[in-house]
Amino acid sequence: MGRKVLIVDDAAFMRMMLKDILTKNDFEVVAEAENGKVAVASYQKFKPDIVTMDITMPEMNGIDAVKAIKAIDGSARIVMVSAMGQQPMVIEAIQAGATDFIVKPFQPDRVVEALNKALG
Repeated sequence: MGRKVLIVDDAAFMRMMLKDILTKNDFEVVAEAENGKVAVASYQKFKPDIVTMDITMPEMNGIDAVKAIKAIDGSARIVMVSAMGQQPMVIEAIQAGATDFIVKPFQPDRVVEALNKALG
């Protein structure tokens, strides 16, 4: 039973790391996006069960993307991905509707735990 995930990060290396962690833990990565604009379009197209969303990206940042996705689907589950020291942005993202957050560099267990918790 693969839970469908959309991975959003402007760094291909980060997307690859997350994809690796998730596929090893029975998640199905249905799409990847390199910015918030692509993320919103991918969300509509693939209807994932959950989204991992980077905060700082070109074109549209993660917080604006969370707001846009939540406007489309109020029940969307989004876990923010942030670097150390982005706490104010994480708080803003949670207020915008994100479910949880994980901090880079990733602890695989924490990534899986956050997604499982968000999926209930």
